[in-house]
Amino acid sequence: MTGPKTNERPGTRATLRGYHMSASKARVVLNLIRGEDVTTAREILASTTREAADVVGKVLASAVANAVNNDALNAEELYVSAAFADEGITMKRFTPRARGRAGAIRKRSCHITVIVSRLDPERLEALRASRSAQATASRARRVSTSRRRADQTASLNKRESTAAAAAENEALEAEAREAEIRENESRENESFDHESAIESSEPDVVTDAGEDSAQFKDEVADAETVREPELEASSDESNETVSEDTTEETN
Repeated sequence: MTGPKTNERPGTRATLRGYHMSASKARVVLNLIRGEDVTTAREILASTTREAADVVGKVLASAVANAVNNDALNAEELYVSAAFADEGITMKRFTPRARGRAGAIRKRSCHITVIVSRLDPERLEALRASRSAQATASRARRVSTSRRRADQTASLNKRESTAAAAAENEALEAEAREAEIRENESRENESFDHESAIESSEPDVVTDAGEDSAQFKDEVADAETVREPELEASSDESNETVSEDTTEETN
């Protein structure tokens, strides 16, 4: 017993007729989404690089819109129950070849049909369970990513604060060293000034000593001048005594 005819398959359909593409090229893409739910089919078409993927995606969107608007179905509960491409008209052209011959050019076209239907209860339940699991896993990944990012930010802030504190400590140490150097220089300058002051004051002391010595010499000279008459008188007396003694001896 043969299966249902193409135009008798149940579900909501959308058809694109006379698209300028060979049916074989369109069938390669249609084979990828046949039997998949609508969400997965969209993801597959979005990641396919063939030209037919854009066209099939538009036909699929049209079929889903027909199911939602005309049959009041939920878009998340639909799947691609049938997808096929029939050959359309073929335009025949020719290109000149050698020796006056003509080469055939066939511009083919196709009719693309996509049929969507509601999932079975069992499959729908499994799909919902898988989606909830994916949502939970996605949420867990987001939470872990946010926590990891927060930890990285905290560690980065900690490193920055540590670096800032180290830089501040280095600046304080540099200021302390500079202050110590300035203090040592000031002390050296003060000691140098004190030594220079002492050296500058030494000639005054010398002159004062010279003045004292000169004064002492003057006093000694005065004392000698005072003593000279006394010494003369004493010498005269001694001479007189000596003369008296000599006269007595002669007598």
